[in-house]
Amino acid sequence: MPMRWIVALLLPLLAVPAALADADQDQDRARAAVEQGRALPLRTILDRAAARFPGQLLEAELEEEHGRLVYEIKLLMDGGRVVKLHYDARTGDLFAVKERGAEKDRRP
Repeated sequence: MPMRWIVALLLPLLAVPAALADADQDQDRARAAVEQGRALPLRTILDRAAARFPGQLLEAELEEEHGRLVYEIKLLMDGGRVVKLHYDARTGDLFAVKERGAEKDRRP
């Protein structure tokens, strides 16, 4: 097997430890935000999302947007629709709902 094929096959594996380290840092940052009272626990947000938007969880992230912490929750709904919910992390208020393939994003 040519060396370039070996390098091509192994190169993606080198990125795995870096991705795991980033995930650990994200988790530490989220935990600190909850402990400092700057964010509600993710479980609280997921329970609120499930009550209004029953679907399969695809992704949950805590991000900083315009100076505030935001939980971004991505769900797979019936019929294959993907819905992205934006919650204020501190208050738990839902402030944006975006649907992939929808004509317009909507506000709750």
